Amino acid sequence: MREWDNFLVLYYEDMKKDTKGTIKKICDFLGKKLEPDELDLVLKNSSFQVMKENNLTNFSIVKKDRFPNGLNLMRKGTTGDWKNHFTVAQAEAFDKVFQEKMAGFPPGMFPWE
Repeated sequence: MREWDNFLVLYYEDMKKDTKGTIKKICDFLGKKLEPDELDLVLKNSSFQVMKENNLTNFSIVKKDRFPNGLNLMRKGTTGDWKNHFTVAQAEAFDKVFQEKMAGFPPGMFPWE
């Protein structure tokens, strides 16, 4: 679907590297031109820290009993943090399954490390 005109693929890693460029890419896709002050406002309000503190985006208004094992979808907002949580064996097992399941997809489609 990534080749369709009405489908936009974004990567969190790209958003972290070039947030302004990613926002401009989204605007181009939507056919929306932002004035510089509007772009600054989007940059400010779409930052991880602001969204983590916003009750409308941080899932804090979801009833806790809906997720008995907890729900923490917003941790640090960094890329590559999985390396701090996976053991070497887990990372190797994931890589093996990932290579098997993603065989045939174009190289570079999944840019994360």
